[in-house]
Amino acid sequence: MNKNYGSDPYENLANAIVAQAARDYLTALRRLKKNPDNKMAMDEAMRLEKFFHSGWYGVLTSVDPDYLIRRLREKVAA
Repeated sequence: MNKNYGSDPYENLANAIVAQAARDYLTALRRLKKNPDNKMAMDEAMRLEKFFHSGWYGVLTSVDPDYLIRRLREKVAA
């Protein structure tokens, strides 16, 4: 264990999982913005929203899922 960085590897992993899901959600939203009929992008966005509202997400982070979704949608809309 490397205490010099003051970070827990499990916390780092949890943060990485949530960050990747957020990046994937942004990608899906951008694809939907370009093509609203993109079924694959819609399915991915819905799957990720389900993840953000899951118990597993709640174990990984304390960030409010609705706040995260709203901020990501705002980023794509801008």
